[in-house]
Amino acid sequence: MAIISDTQEETRPSVPFKASLDPSNPLGFLEKVLDFIGKESDLLLKDSAEKEIATAVTVAKKRLSEVEKKKKKETVKPIEKKLTKESVEPMEVEKPKKDSLKPTEPMEVDKPKEEEKTGPIVPNKGNGLDFEKYSWTQNLQEVTITIPVPSGTSSRSVTCEIKKNRLKVGLKGQDPIIDGEFFNAVKPDDCFWNIEDQKIISVLLTKQDQMQWWKYCVKGEPEIDTQKVEPESSKLSDLDPETRSSVEKMMFDQRQKQMGLPTSDEIEKQDMMKKFMSQHPEMNFSNAKFN
Repeated sequence: MAIISDTQEETRPSVPFKASLDPSNPLGFLEKVLDFIGKESDLLLKDSAEKEIATAVTVAKKRLSEVEKKKKKETVKPIEKKLTKESVEPMEVEKPKKDSLKPTEPMEVDKPKEEEKTGPIVPNKGNGLDFEKYSWTQNLQEVTITIPVPSGTSSRSVTCEIKKNRLKVGLKGQDPIIDGEFFNAVKPDDCFWNIEDQKIISVLLTKQDQMQWWKYCVKGEPEIDTQKVEPESSKLSDLDPETRSSVEKMMFDQRQKQMGLPTSDEIEKQDMMKKFMSQHPEMNFSNAKFN
């Protein structure tokens, strides 16, 4: 296996990378990879090195999450087929007439403006979907729902109930405009709503799992194609504390090695040895050799 950066492809010869992955110590293998990259390229010397590596970690997590989802779906498919055979033929539900749909009329799930399609739908510019009664957008951390209401609507006329797995929002005295379960759980204490210019209800939802794209906002909506979302630039601060700590440690160790200085593990061992020597002054360490 040979790793060559794009800027060095024509100036540096191909150098083989030799290392084996120990499943019990994956970070050890990753440190060797970064060490190799540090020797054969200038990537780790760039100011944007942490951001680029953090982006790669985020993308890898996303791919792993998608693989796990596919596995779960494959285990469910046989059951779905069995239920389909034994169940009664589906009954068509009469569609409401266009004239009967007024701006303030409630509806649990609205249909997208574009024609219905089989399979996932390409998301809007905000990585969500637009409907006649509302629209939603998202990033990895949050989901924003926008609901147009009659001009002059005050906050006192709005009812909004946000739970961990469910949203109910509408106008007082009327059936809810949205009433359904989320694609995934949210943090109710970090969610809020407001009314903008007395004509738009805006609901901000903070996701619990901030490494996953939602395929729909409320259960029953068409699913979007999460492969077509346009994620924002990932930052090191976006990673969870454990992953961020591991990445920062590896980056520090690679810089130390490039400058001929001890790594974090070596510094820790040296500190432990100094402490031991100070606690045992009667011992002679003059001829001791340390690796």
